[in-house]
Amino acid sequence: MDENVWGYRSMAAYQTGMDLTGYKVEASDGSIGKVDKHSEDVGAAYIVVDTGTWIFGKEVLLPAGVVVRVDPEEKKIYVDRSKDQIKGAPEFNKEKHLGDPDYRQEVGSYYGRPRPPQMM
Repeated sequence: MDENVWGYRSMAAYQTGMDLTGYKVEASDGSIGKVDKHSEDVGAAYIVVDTGTWIFGKEVLLPAGVVVRVDPEEKKIYVDRSKDQIKGAPEFNKEKHLGDPDYRQEVGSYYGRPRPPQMM
């Protein structure tokens, strides 16, 4: 990934001030849930996705850099990771996600890694 994993890509069509809460989130292979909260802080932007029953009611933290497109008309966010890649990410920690640099580094390193080629 060429851009900062904690920043929205310029082509994602995210506009400062957008309220993404409640938007559906689409992985490369299907829906993963809805945005519970988000941040647009420079160098620290992210979305927290409530996965509902998909991962037994867990939440996942996705750095803004995995967002490839925001569609305000459909209220959907598209990310360039598969369900399995998201499921395999470091477990979301509500207490650590805002202020713990080690946790942020762990998540950033996971999502910043080159992705394996996807099977068609």
